[in-house]
Amino acid sequence: MPLRSVPERKRRSARQHRLRGAHVVDPQEGIDDVLDVLIDGEKIACVGKDLEAPADAEVIDAAGKYLVPGLVDMHVHFRDPGFEYKETIETGSAAAVHGGFTDVATMPNTDPVTDTGAEIRYQIDRAHAAGLCHVRPIGAMTRGEKGESLAEIGDMVIEGAAAFSDDGHGVQSAGMMRTCMEYIAQFDRVALAHCEIESLSGHGVVNEGRASTRLGMFGWPALAEELEICRDIELVRLTKCPLHICHISTRKGLDLVRAAKADGLPVTCEVTPHHLFLCEDDITDAYDTNLKMNPPLRTADDAAALREGLLDGSIDCVVTDHAPHAPHEKDCEWEISFFGIVGLETSLPLMLQNLVATGKMSWSRLVEVMAVNPRRLLRLDPVCVKAGSAADLTLIDPAKSVTVTPEWMQSRSKNSAWLGQTLTGVATDVFVSGKRTLADGVVTPQH
Repeated sequence: MPLRSVPERKRRSARQHRLRGAHVVDPQEGIDDVLDVLIDGEKIACVGKDLEAPADAEVIDAAGKYLVPGLVDMHVHFRDPGFEYKETIETGSAAAVHGGFTDVATMPNTDPVTDTGAEIRYQIDRAHAAGLCHVRPIGAMTRGEKGESLAEIGDMVIEGAAAFSDDGHGVQSAGMMRTCMEYIAQFDRVALAHCEIESLSGHGVVNEGRASTRLGMFGWPALAEELEICRDIELVRLTKCPLHICHISTRKGLDLVRAAKADGLPVTCEVTPHHLFLCEDDITDAYDTNLKMNPPLRTADDAAALREGLLDGSIDCVVTDHAPHAPHEKDCEWEISFFGIVGLETSLPLMLQNLVATGKMSWSRLVEVMAVNPRRLLRLDPVCVKAGSAADLTLIDPAKSVTVTPEWMQSRSKNSAWLGQTLTGVATDVFVSGKRTLADGVVTPQH
């Protein structure tokens, strides 16, 4: 067997890392302890106390930091292809690792719509070339997301589609949604439902009720979301297709999910930080368009119910619905401003500052909703902090503070609801297949 060349040996040794004295949290393994972790190549080699490492391994002092399985965001918009002026696979991936994520699932409302295997393959290949994180494309359920005919589901599964959704629109026809779910179920994938009856939401731009009356704008009723959640749950009962409710925003919608779970139906749901920590009362007569969301910010009672549901296990995961927009699409009148905000870089700090640091949420529960559950729902292999597991890991400094500025953000777009605010608790390092793509807070592409 020929000897490796010197450059090859150097490259191999550079892929060896010893994380020393990290507080490791992994509910899958029942771990909540200060340990060393040795990474060798793409895998975790060893986990334990006072580990020895090769002399040329990179030693990272992780004292005072938390090491967890790599964070996963199963709902982002990278706008590539077609809207690269807002975000690209490369800039979106940079924002992801900067926020502590090893994996992201990209929604299909691109141009062209991601409704064939070729578009799935395009995103995977672009992500690989970027050398930053795993991109898990979500395919459209219907051609062009028009809700009229079935997309190439089987072809997309073959190319690596992680799930299916017509996010941004929702499938308006119950019959078409049934067809989609029956087909998706055959491939052991989950249907992600953007629940919105457009004949009810109409021209709504804020929550219908006090906000629409106070601000003098068209209202978007909670019923537009809740009625479609009810419809889709009944379709699960008929088709047995796993259903995941996207960006749930109301107390009643959550109660419907709870009831479905109690009936043993394969129904799950997600929540965003902005629906957890903001409400319609935060929209002032300054009309900050970074508070214009889809679905809209609901009542303070709705937000409180969502926080309760996240803590008691009713809500399965936290997502960002990362929605980049160019300045001219947000810096305009509220009625014509685009919906949504970027969120990949602020999600973890918001969760840490508002829930973990206050003692309301355990580190173990944080890992469940931001790493374990999203990976399970996307049918990805589990990642655990144990020997032999993929070295997809996130190292977090709970005491480090950052100010959210355009300069600090890695996303191409800067439309954040938290611009100018100081948040505490951030990812400092990210390992993706053993490669250190975030090093001391600096995004570092690896090829």
